[in-house]
Amino acid sequence: MTHSLNVFTFLFLFSSSVVFAAGPEWNVFHGPKGDNISPDTGLLRQWGEGTPKLLWKNDKIGDTEFPGYSGAVFADGKIFTSGNVKQDGEEKKAHEFIYALDLNGKELWKYDNGPGWTGHYPGDHSTPTFDGGKVYAFSPQGQLVCLDANTGKEIWKRQVKEEADAKLPNWGYAESPVVDGEKVIVCPGGKKVAVYAVDKLTGKTIWETPGNGDLAGYATVKVVEQDGLKIYFTMNQNKLLGIRAKDGKKLIEYDHPTQYDINATMPYYKDGKVLITAGYGDQGTGAKLLKLTVKGDEASVEQIWHEKKLDNQHGGIIVWDGYIYGAAHKYKGGAWLCLKFDDGAIQWEDRKVGQGSIAFADGRLYLYAEKDGTVALVKPNPEKFEEVSRFQLPEGPGMYWAHPVICGKKLYLRHATVLYCFDIAAK
Repeated sequence: MTHSLNVFTFLFLFSSSVVFAAGPEWNVFHGPKGDNISPDTGLLRQWGEGTPKLLWKNDKIGDTEFPGYSGAVFADGKIFTSGNVKQDGEEKKAHEFIYALDLNGKELWKYDNGPGWTGHYPGDHSTPTFDGGKVYAFSPQGQLVCLDANTGKEIWKRQVKEEADAKLPNWGYAESPVVDGEKVIVCPGGKKVAVYAVDKLTGKTIWETPGNGDLAGYATVKVVEQDGLKIYFTMNQNKLLGIRAKDGKKLIEYDHPTQYDINATMPYYKDGKVLITAGYGDQGTGAKLLKLTVKGDEASVEQIWHEKKLDNQHGGIIVWDGYIYGAAHKYKGGAWLCLKFDDGAIQWEDRKVGQGSIAFADGRLYLYAEKDGTVALVKPNPEKFEEVSRFQLPEGPGMYWAHPVICGKKLYLRHATVLYCFDIAAK
């Protein structure tokens, strides 16, 4: 009897120690697949008059002097995001703080991650990442930190910008750390190091990809596995880079120059094809679909099509049922476009909603206009722009740049210092 009880106690304690999930999971920017497509079902098909029910809002994420653009991730029964907090007695100085909230929006802890971004478009641009009971964050000034998700206690940190001998990109770092197995991947874009893989438990370097001085882009890394070869795709200031995951060797450098060196949209991968896109219209390169070829431990890409009109600045794209949906930047003042994935043929263009970011769940696109906070529910239809419902967030400082997240049958929208939580479950 005692032996059975001890076995039961051991099994209970063991199972309790390894289970982190408590509530919905969306642990990294654009979700575990990197496509911003939520697995949620049973959602409202339309919102009717007014907004979906607002469950709560937290309006104390940073200070209004430095509006935030960080998204939110969800794991372990908590919400993680970041924002800039003004430092007492320091004019126009702020630090980036990482926040943990409970699922009702109440602050649990916050951590000072060093100097924040106070230049043009001040505020935090990166979203934290959760993995295995830990939170990883990459500050706009190049500090990579690992925190205990329950307490916010610092486990390790590194100033990778300085280590890599890197110059800050024009708007600070904006990528989110990516955890792959035992590695955390960040791309400081330095003279010494372009990409780091560090041990997620200790912060020690596993490998580093040599740099050539090209500045970092602003896009989060996309993890791709094809024909037995794992590749990390990222954007620097003017190229798509493909990095071999096992040792950091640079396999691919594909030119994608833009005005102001802004490559901010995360690469997309499907069926042996890589889609990249960037803003600034005629002075940018728009969108390109590339064929990825893998031969053993080597890889290469070649262009399939190129469409300048889809010059997505940083709001992201959704690929659904063979079609691409996303906002242009310069083309027709930021029109929303639908393109056929295989050949890039434009199916329609529409300006009923302003340029912005996009997410997908349960057969609906969620559009979030960057200038006025319009939120539109749109049915994906390659024949026409088919809006179902819309509402508008209150006016406030700064742009509406954080990407929408649908998690646990709730819609989360960030603007400036406010995180909103709306109930979108079908009744």
